[in-house]
Amino acid sequence: MTRTNEVVRRAARVADVPLWQIAAKIGVSQPTMTRWLRFPLPTDKEERIMQAIQELALEREVGA
Repeated sequence: MTRTNEVVRRAARVADVPLWQIAAKIGVSQPTMTRWLRFPLPTDKEERIMQAIQELALEREVGA
């Protein structure tokens, strides 16, 4: 059985970006981010989170 928002969770894991960094990037607390991931996300929130993951991964690559 697939967990809710597995695509987002997997993207964060593959990019090696912790949830607290994603939360900070989009301007919410880490508990809020965790709570959001418990339920299906509206498309706009999912896109916002995925964009943050991409930006954080790029920042990590540039900084490495």
